Amino acid sequence: MQKRRQLTTLLATALMAATLTQAANGTPASAADPAPGVADLTQDLDKILNASNLAVARSGVVVKSAATGEQLYAQDAGKIFLPASNTKLLTSAAATDTLGLDYRFTTGVLSSGRRAGSTVVGDLYLRGTGDPTMLAADYDALAAKVAGAGVKLVTGELVADDTWFDDVRLGTDWAWDDEPYYYAGQISALTASPDTDYDAGSVIVSVAPGDKAGAPAKVTTTPETDYIKIENHATTGAETDVLVNRVHGTNTVVITGTVAGTYDEWVAVNDPTGYAASLFRKALANHGVRVLGATGRGATPAEAKSVAERQSMPLGELLVPFLKLSNNMHAEILTKAMGRKVSGKGTWDAGLAVTTAFAKANGIKNVRLRDGSGLSRLDGVTPGELTAYLITLRAKPWFTTWYDALPIAGNADRFTGGTLRSRMRGTAAADNVHAKTGSLTSVTGLSGYVTSADGEPLVFSILTNNYLTGNPKTTVEDAIAVRLAQFKRDTPVDATAQLRSAPPAGEDLGLECSWVKPAQC
Repeated sequence: MQKRRQLTTLLATALMAATLTQAANGTPASAADPAPGVADLTQDLDKILNASNLAVARSGVVVKSAATGEQLYAQDAGKIFLPASNTKLLTSAAATDTLGLDYRFTTGVLSSGRRAGSTVVGDLYLRGTGDPTMLAADYDALAAKVAGAGVKLVTGELVADDTWFDDVRLGTDWAWDDEPYYYAGQISALTASPDTDYDAGSVIVSVAPGDKAGAPAKVTTTPETDYIKIENHATTGAETDVLVNRVHGTNTVVITGTVAGTYDEWVAVNDPTGYAASLFRKALANHGVRVLGATGRGATPAEAKSVAERQSMPLGELLVPFLKLSNNMHAEILTKAMGRKVSGKGTWDAGLAVTTAFAKANGIKNVRLRDGSGLSRLDGVTPGELTAYLITLRAKPWFTTWYDALPIAGNADRFTGGTLRSRMRGTAAADNVHAKTGSLTSVTGLSGYVTSADGEPLVFSILTNNYLTGNPKTTVEDAIAVRLAQFKRDTPVDATAQLRSAPPAGEDLGLECSWVKPAQC
């Protein structure tokens, strides 16, 4: 009897120690063994993460119940990882909370001096606040409003006012050789986009074959603009092998190679302010408004009077192209917009301070942000805290709108599935997983929400750094997400046949599809 009491005491002491350890690690204590489904899940995720291409890499993976916060799986939960575009989970939520779903960007036309009939005796100001949705057609409509207000002549200059933001155009840590590409476009309070993906500060350069083999290729731009200079050395050939490159620090675009069919390249312009002003000046001329002076730069005088104005769609709608297509420029513009609202400074430092404070108030204590999009290789977050953050966001009044704007696995519609539209098709994760993708060279991530086979809401974060071969998107991220969609607490499941073994023909999952722009995204 004495030995039995001693054994009981030892077991109780051990159980208490285990309970305290679980509590210290943030894992709810349980006197029972894990449910069969949980143990089975752990075994399967361990197998997935034992992939040979991860041997030299680092993977942080955390899965939690969104309903209770219970941690169901963890590997390196507290380690810092590069998040790539998973950074947008922080930026988008902070912007929604700070600016509000009804926030709109305003682009205005104002005049200084006096009005004499149809003449503005003074300058005409084009003032922006960062609207990434301004198309050439919108500048045309704005010019039409100016003409409709009875203005036919401006004796002074057309002054571009981009002072809502500072004049720092590129992120501190961005690679210089990314500068010609639309996904690393320059940030300005005055900008323009070529289409309704709203890639601010870019132009589409289209290269088409000529009339016969060997003939010069035909080059056009969308929108039509003479702001960039085209040097066309491309010719018509039997295959399309063409390079479109903007010369560093200039607006000269050099085109070489051969084309057999039309090829489109999205090119970031140098100085979006000048680009936007040139589109507007051309539109004014088309509507019969003559500006005698040159195009200048400067702040709009406080006494200037409004002539015309255009407001963007509300932020609640902008979240869709922003998150579905992982638009880097939206992230950076919203970062500066937050800084402007909170501290009166449209700078990266001011905006990142807002995002960091929001993250820390909602479950992320260990975070380093150098930009809003995740292009920087100095951004850092832990998967454990990212999942805690995702749980906290569920209580926000704007959560449903934000959640619906996340990419949805396997949904072929581009503005529904977004960067996940070609992934996890035909699996339990399709039309189930709402998550943010992310990729840089040797970096990939997927973090978000999934509903289990039992109907239990789960959150997960999968961040992988430093892999050298075999992109982990399908073999790790998709495999884990599909397995979570199959998860049942009390029943082991056969997960061997669910994951689609190969992407559709022609699809390259080596990069997030928003980086390779054309049809597959």
